[in-house]
Amino acid sequence: MPSLVPAPAAVYSVPLRTRFRGLTVRDGALLRGDAGWGEVSPFWDYDAAESAAWLRAGLEAAEEGWPDPVRSTVPVNVTVPAVGPEQAAQIVAGSGGCTTAKVKVAETGQSLAAEQARLEAVRDALGPGGRVRIDANGGWDLDTAVARLPLLDRAAGGLEYAEQPCAAVADLAAVRRRTNVPVAADESIRRAADPLAVRRAEAADVVVLKVQPLGGVRACLRLAEELGLPVVVSSALETSVGIAAGVALAAALPELPYACGLATVHLLARDAVADPLLPTGGVIEVRRPAPDPATLAAVAAPADVAARWRDRLDAMAGHLAAAR
Repeated sequence: MPSLVPAPAAVYSVPLRTRFRGLTVRDGALLRGDAGWGEVSPFWDYDAAESAAWLRAGLEAAEEGWPDPVRSTVPVNVTVPAVGPEQAAQIVAGSGGCTTAKVKVAETGQSLAAEQARLEAVRDALGPGGRVRIDANGGWDLDTAVARLPLLDRAAGGLEYAEQPCAAVADLAAVRRRTNVPVAADESIRRAADPLAVRRAEAADVVVLKVQPLGGVRACLRLAEELGLPVVVSSALETSVGIAAGVALAAALPELPYACGLATVHLLARDAVADPLLPTGGVIEVRRPAPDPATLAAVAAPADVAARWRDRLDAMAGHLAAAR
């Protein structure tokens, strides 16, 4: 059976500046269609069935394009990995004017004291008026979350919210009842069979939407309307080709009360475009940069990685075909 998707226009592989989510290298496929460029870059722990939504988003970008924007810039936060306090402060200082920071916590092997020191450094680097949020990626059990959040809230000078402190929706709801820190749901939306369970359980104050895992900009807009909660648009650690889709979603939302997690290109050692989507004055301009031969050559994946991605795209396409 012929594939539903064209052969990738490029497969990229780039090192990360700092270990992030256990990764030191990021790779993915770039598609080119009548509407422009799209990225398909599910992490390798996603199987073909779960990765099919990422392909759907890439095809939307390449073949359909996105809804018209209602704003010309998108406010963004700087993302601070689980690094030491000095490096955390340096990341904030070099963030392009971001006044909100998302700080990774619940890193395996790190102590509460290390997390507190990181948050204190970020708080001080942001200065008065800065906002700090944390992301635990579902890494705590309920009791740990309830015990740690007040301490981290104090270290941050007040947390804007805690993103996915626990994995289970019921635990998120319990954290909301037992602490004063607002809760944001991420994995409970994008990796859930029933993302609306978060709303029914009153388990979140904010929802985090990521375009690729949820199947595209239009799919995210529909989901945001159904959830009826404030939305933060975040990246999936993509090149600027993928980030452009997140920017398009943030630009099309009727309301955007929070800074978005789209300023992550700085985590990559190289980008697929010559004019990356980086913040200036704490915002990213709503635009769509495109790769050129020189930038694609600079990020080109080794032959074996490119072959794995071609096989992977075929497997994703098979799942899309079966779902039709």
